[in-house]
Amino acid sequence: MSELDVSGLALVAIAGMAVGTYVTRAGGYWLVSQFELTPRFRAWLRYLPGAVLVSLIVPDLVNGGPAEWGAALGALVVAWRSGNILYAMLAGIGIVVVLRRVPVVG
Repeated sequence: MSELDVSGLALVAIAGMAVGTYVTRAGGYWLVSQFELTPRFRAWLRYLPGAVLVSLIVPDLVNGGPAEWGAALGALVVAWRSGNILYAMLAGIGIVVVLRRVPVVG
């Protein structure tokens, strides 16, 4: 058996997760379409992805070291200068990978 062989159970699990993700997203869009959205609610929905992203990052920063803080700072600079969150995330990932490989002096 080569390392590229995938078991049938793994394929079923992947397909199940894909269906679950689709149903959750489609169900959310359907549910929101059933109501008239106020400007305040629309504004809340616009800021929700940023709030979720921050809630995922902050615990790592609190428990992180110089590599994580450097990556966060680099990502903030890239986001500020480019206005593109994808570039900022890629920069943060790249920076943390590089900084984790740098030996600590001391």
